[in-house]
Amino acid sequence: MSSLELGVVGNCGFNTLINRQGRIVWCCLPRIDGDPVFNSLINGDDPTGGFMDIVIDDFERAEQSYEHNTAILVTRLYDRSGAGIEITDFAPRRIHYERVFRPAMLVRRLRPLNGAPRLRVRVRPTHNYGAEKMKAVCGSNHIRYQAPELTLRLTTDLPITYVLEEIPFLLEGPADMLFGPDKPLRRPITSAAREEYEYTHTYWREWTRRLSIPFQWQDAVIRSAITLKLCSFEESGAVIAAMTTSIPESPGSTRNWDYRYCWLRDAYFVINALNRLGATRTMENYLNYIVNIVASAENSHLQPVYGVTLEKRLVERKVETLAGYRGDGPVRAGNQAYDQIQNDIYGSIILAASQIFFDRRLAHPGTRPLFDRLELIGEQCIRLYNQPDAGLWEFRGIAKVHTFSAVMCWAGCDRLSRIAVELGLDERAIHWRAEAEAIKKEICARAYDAERNTFVDSFEGNEMDASLLLLHELQFLSADDSRFIGTVEAVEKALRRGNHMMRYAQADDFGYPEHAFNICTFWMIGALAAVDRRDEAVAMFEHMLQCRNHLGLLSEDTDPITGELWGNFPQTYSMVGLIHSARVLSTAWEEAF
Repeated sequence: MSSLELGVVGNCGFNTLINRQGRIVWCCLPRIDGDPVFNSLINGDDPTGGFMDIVIDDFERAEQSYEHNTAILVTRLYDRSGAGIEITDFAPRRIHYERVFRPAMLVRRLRPLNGAPRLRVRVRPTHNYGAEKMKAVCGSNHIRYQAPELTLRLTTDLPITYVLEEIPFLLEGPADMLFGPDKPLRRPITSAAREEYEYTHTYWREWTRRLSIPFQWQDAVIRSAITLKLCSFEESGAVIAAMTTSIPESPGSTRNWDYRYCWLRDAYFVINALNRLGATRTMENYLNYIVNIVASAENSHLQPVYGVTLEKRLVERKVETLAGYRGDGPVRAGNQAYDQIQNDIYGSIILAASQIFFDRRLAHPGTRPLFDRLELIGEQCIRLYNQPDAGLWEFRGIAKVHTFSAVMCWAGCDRLSRIAVELGLDERAIHWRAEAEAIKKEICARAYDAERNTFVDSFEGNEMDASLLLLHELQFLSADDSRFIGTVEAVEKALRRGNHMMRYAQADDFGYPEHAFNICTFWMIGALAAVDRRDEAVAMFEHMLQCRNHLGLLSEDTDPITGELWGNFPQTYSMVGLIHSARVLSTAWEEAF
């Protein structure tokens, strides 16, 4: 049965998900949001296609781990006699001619352990979202897998017929498999695989060495940082919400969405995490993506989500050819959220872009023309902060004046004032400060329940929303403000389930939510730390670390009762939340020795 006990291999162009037995269950080629040629993760465990695996006879157990501080995954499979094989999976990534070389290629290196195990290699790609099997055509040292719009090539020094016909054989020595574009390999297979491994290993080790990390929980932060980088599409700089589509938030909920796109609501939090990590190149690439969105906005209108190369239309459709995760459909491609009204995104964009004006490390600092463009976004904040929208949780049939959306609009005006001061534009600074103060005054009048001493989810509302935990993080309220302390207590009482947090508790378009939303748990951890409840925050954080899968990765949601991971995987929001919480809670390096 499918689970999210998966490892991730990728190179910031495409990604592959591999289960504990070394089966490739998800891989979109040629890029991160493409047709999943391996898709058994969301095809009801269909045994006929949509995967690549290596099966040993008389299988007994498996081991899996990453090579230290890399995106190179090692899986070991053993039979009952103790014989086994080691599979090393990676996607090549290195600096070549002062450019990043990241082909849409997966490399699998095999070597026998303790003898010569008997195994079968099965390669069963599909196309058009599992509608058809790709046609296999045999070559001298390769197999071409053909579809009308895509041809892939497996080059290997394994016996071609054994692979093509899935014939069991003894693995008596090392072997290599290179799966990717239909291009001839013009160098020896073994040396090509070895060189790409060495380059890729060096790249990731050097990248992690430059990270700025907290003293405590270093391994968890490094793994989250690597995974966050793998969620970036380097060509454009976009950072996707997750690598998969249609993993349900909870069983039978039909909350199955395609997350292979870039949500503007995530921008500030992702930029903040990348900044704290010192991952400045990835951060700058993402900022460039955001600036391109601002530049292309017609009449300063922004939509909540865009494609990885700035696509605006992400028409959502149901994919009838895939059965769903554990058969729990529907499977969706595209996301209709692109045409929703979400007013928080205007503030989110300004918060994210603010980094450009203050970070002296960046190659291209903020300019007056960029500020002028952001002012147009700020005008949208003024116009929309008190208007109904779908909110950051993207309600499809509910519209309110959401408090979080209003606060983000306030934050947009507040940051424009600060940017204006930095640029020496005193008149504009005064203007934006006045607008921010006016918005804040109305939020406090209409979204604060004085009787309960808490902010609420919407203007004149009475429900709790986990996003209210960010009022201090966004600098709307100070941590010692009694209204913030009261809000934290009210949200905790309404939404906490053990060591997990729900987004909200009321019914939405799909009924009542059942599973906790991981980023909300990290928001609570941050809020607890801010109000001097650090020991409770640490305990909650340690529990969340135990909820990660065997490789240290998190999805979107967690069953608060069983601890099982649900929702799309791996989730950028969750990785960002872990990084932020570790930084807030960790002992300072200066105090560690």
